Amino acid sequence: MADRTIRVLLVDDHQVVRRGLRTFLEVQDDIEVVGEASDGAEGVARAEELRPDVVLMDIKMPGTDGIEALRKMRELANPARVLIVTSFTEQRTVVPALRAGASGYVYKDVDPDALAGAIRSVHAGHVLLQPEVAEALLAQEESSGGTGRGSTLTEREREVLGLIADGRSNREIARALVLSEKTVKTHVSNILMKLDLSDRTQAALWAVRHGVTD
Repeated sequence: MADRTIRVLLVDDHQVVRRGLRTFLEVQDDIEVVGEASDGAEGVARAEELRPDVVLMDIKMPGTDGIEALRKMRELANPARVLIVTSFTEQRTVVPALRAGASGYVYKDVDPDALAGAIRSVHAGHVLLQPEVAEALLAQEESSGGTGRGSTLTEREREVLGLIADGRSNREIARALVLSEKTVKTHVSNILMKLDLSDRTQAALWAVRHGVTD
């Protein structure tokens, strides 16, 4: 049983999609839909107002699209984890969304149990990637170089990076290495700075690409 309810914000310009997502989630004991928004700009405003744990967001929306909204949400004092809800035809836009800070994505025809599982997973600090998208992100990272940056990591930072690659949250890393969560957060920040990466998704992919895994 979850320690507390996961607060979710729905951001999609189609009311029928929002209604469907809400219907999926209302039957989950540990998930609460706290609000909705019909475009990216409203989504950013509602995220700042409601401070949800997870945002389910479409990519293609009029005005401020999902990718721009992602960038703005990352600037908030307490940014939520963002799970992109997309269609198969929009798959090419998923990579830019992940690079903008999304924690993963699901397709709009996802079944209710899988959707709830995805929300719980990103809320726990995990990253959801399909193999083809991971390959595309790795190709982009490889083309930008930077293999030698790993030599600046300490042994402890390499341990933390390996656990990030395993999909562990900060809490799980702290337990595994017998550290405080605050110390783990400091290590993660140092890793991102040293590798010139912007988020845990890129760090996990860097670790896989360069063999920093268990």
